[in-house]
Amino acid sequence: MKIVTYNVNGIKARLPRLLEYLAEQQPDIVCLQELKSSDETFPETDIRDAGYGAVWHGQKGFNGVAVLARDADPVERQRGLAGDPEDAHSRYLEVDVDGLTVASIYLPNGNPQPGPKFDYKLAWMDRLRDRALALLAEERPAVLAGDYNVIPNDDDTFSVRAMQDDALMQPESRARYRALMAQGWTDALRTRHPGGGVWTFWDYQAGAWQRDAGFRIDHLLLSPQAADRLVDAGVDKDYRGREKASDHAPTWVRLR
Repeated sequence: MKIVTYNVNGIKARLPRLLEYLAEQQPDIVCLQELKSSDETFPETDIRDAGYGAVWHGQKGFNGVAVLARDADPVERQRGLAGDPEDAHSRYLEVDVDGLTVASIYLPNGNPQPGPKFDYKLAWMDRLRDRALALLAEERPAVLAGDYNVIPNDDDTFSVRAMQDDALMQPESRARYRALMAQGWTDALRTRHPGGGVWTFWDYQAGAWQRDAGFRIDHLLLSPQAADRLVDAGVDKDYRGREKASDHAPTWVRLR
């Protein structure tokens, strides 16, 4: 079973690339982020024609998450995180599919920091931690997949110096990521590539792709029951280099 997280950076603009990816790689489950599409304008017909059922949580022009399943219809469990009734952002969607619980996550960026956007990021991570703990208590295979907007380690970026003031790499962001991991989750990509140096994102600016000046912010966290089934994890990097590609590459885990 191949499970993918893919920040598409606008599903309407990137639909040809997404459909191309589905056709070529035929992943079993795909978690999408940054749809930038309302619920009404999500391209359900195109996705279904490609052989995938879908659940989505849209927001016009911003955010937005979805889960696609090949030859199956994901069953929605939860959209949004508890703990802040004022939070209207579409950033969390949780489903059941093929005996697996999967969440698509688009964690807040947090820039500029310090400031209210960074405060929102940290509070959101606290709320995610609460939900993750509840999922672990169910003692079933679960995957928390998405764009976490956190660079966990120094070797997860092309340049610590370039990113040192960014919200993605602040001690508070990293501490919350570590607290999540300490619950018992397994970082699939880190487990398979413990030496770091594996990127999932390359900015459109300053020739970042051409220089391979990227960093790792797309993560797939596995519950113990899912981690027991871990076969491999990686990044389909070549898709970042295609015409009108997203600035993220599809990142994946394979489970037995």
